[in-house]
Amino acid sequence: MRASLPCLTAAALLAFCLAPTTVATAEPYATSDAPLALTPPMGWNNWAHYMCDIDEAKVVANADALVSSGLAAKGYDTVTVDDCWMAKSRDPEGNLVVDAQKFPHGMAWLGAYLHAKGLKFGIYEDAGSLTCERYPGSGSPEGGGPDHYAQDARQFASWQVDYVKMDGCNLWVPPGKTKEQAYRDAYGAVSEGLRASGRDMVLSASAPAYFQQGEWGGSDWHKVLGWVGETGQLWREGKDIKVYNPAAPATSRWSSVLGNYGYNRWLGRYAGPGNWNDPDFLIAGAPGLTEAESRSQVGLWAMMAAPFILSSDVARLTPAGLAALGNTDLIALDQDPMGRQGAVLSANATFEVLARPLANGDRAVAVLNRSGSARDISVPLTDIGLYSCTVDAKDLWTGRSTEVSTSLTGKVAAHDTAVFRLTPREGCGAPVPTGQITGNGARCADGVNTTGVGAVVLAPCTAAADQRWVLGPRESVRLSGKCLSAGEGGAVELAACAPGEPGQRWTHRRDGALVEDVSGLCLTAPATAATPDAPAERLRLSDCGDHRVDQAWSLPV
Repeated sequence: MRASLPCLTAAALLAFCLAPTTVATAEPYATSDAPLALTPPMGWNNWAHYMCDIDEAKVVANADALVSSGLAAKGYDTVTVDDCWMAKSRDPEGNLVVDAQKFPHGMAWLGAYLHAKGLKFGIYEDAGSLTCERYPGSGSPEGGGPDHYAQDARQFASWQVDYVKMDGCNLWVPPGKTKEQAYRDAYGAVSEGLRASGRDMVLSASAPAYFQQGEWGGSDWHKVLGWVGETGQLWREGKDIKVYNPAAPATSRWSSVLGNYGYNRWLGRYAGPGNWNDPDFLIAGAPGLTEAESRSQVGLWAMMAAPFILSSDVARLTPAGLAALGNTDLIALDQDPMGRQGAVLSANATFEVLARPLANGDRAVAVLNRSGSARDISVPLTDIGLYSCTVDAKDLWTGRSTEVSTSLTGKVAAHDTAVFRLTPREGCGAPVPTGQITGNGARCADGVNTTGVGAVVLAPCTAAADQRWVLGPRESVRLSGKCLSAGEGGAVELAACAPGEPGQRWTHRRDGALVEDVSGLCLTAPATAATPDAPAERLRLSDCGDHRVDQAWSLPV
């Protein structure tokens, strides 16, 4: 697997508990005395369009196009050169050597050119012994030996680099260590090297992408997601976006966009100022996406507080793609200073509804139409946590605002995503996190079933009322007026809510665990049913394990 894009340094992450205004908790460490990337990075990288067919002229042309198109002035300011920029060997002193045919003026010149344009300079390296395309990496050689983390960081600093994308191919695992431990050591050393370089450089780490196992991930994937924010500011956690194929330019890339959205949408607990989940490059306006699909990618990435890093031929972006990428309302949404990633509130085969709290008290809402035809939508305000409330709803694509007191309505084209910014009017209470609780296999906690009275099971997500949970007062988790409660024999159930009742208070930890406060046990998903006709198994409480995927939960916000 080749993981691409920016990664992490850390800053304060908001704690999360289970009350309406709370949630998980754990503070990432800072990798610099000066906080970096307090909002998601924006810019351009060559990989998903040019791959190794990169040189100085192409980088300069795209940098110039960022400026002339107006995108740079809107925040797309970091230009990153990906893999294949260097010679195949280091020099006798161990320094990286720039490929002089591709970059005849060298990297210091390129950095100066970009800075003169008001842009920032980003560069690619690898934490392993070789990059993914088998150029010199920064890590120890296979079998052991000195690494080049500190030396390469000093070299980048001398070139006035602002941003380092550190990939994770070909990383040696020493005897006696697990792969996860080896990656933690390597990226820790990368971070220390950058810190000691004397120059602040944003670090984009690809470590989690080398542990991904499907959309929900495995135990080691979750472990890496837990520590990667201690090393840098953003991280690639899964597959690359599908690259442009010049031999078949019309090939659809939509399924790749949905796939990357799919694994990223459950990870909001790890995001916050200085730490960003990165589902890879924006390809909106490039070949392979329709106008609607381009809008969808921009809208979904903005809802997820994802880095806005283009990977395309900027001068040839379609007018519709350029309009979506340059939409100042969508950029403001992505760059909201609260830094809270949005969450999926309801999902079925056709629609997904996401919500995102914003710094000024507004609430962003997006509706993705997965289907192949235009659909009417109607989203009650109560389904997104706004009760007895009138809002001004601004359609961020058209710019039109409407007074809404019942439901958001409209028509969404095939593969399109409607995005609204809701401003509550005077008299509205605080939004109450309302929506689905998603667990292992991207299935939903369901409170209406035939397993038994009050039973709670894990079922396919339907967006129905029996999956619409409310994070209530006193750390309660409610459905249809009843509270999620510890039951007999380790099962959980819905029971009458009673203030102070043991077994009805829950804490959502940063690792995703949902812990019942009295017993200290974790809500645990059953194994996937062996056959479609098998009866659903009840959710239970069990001892909390080490980043168990069946104990990780995504909650509404």
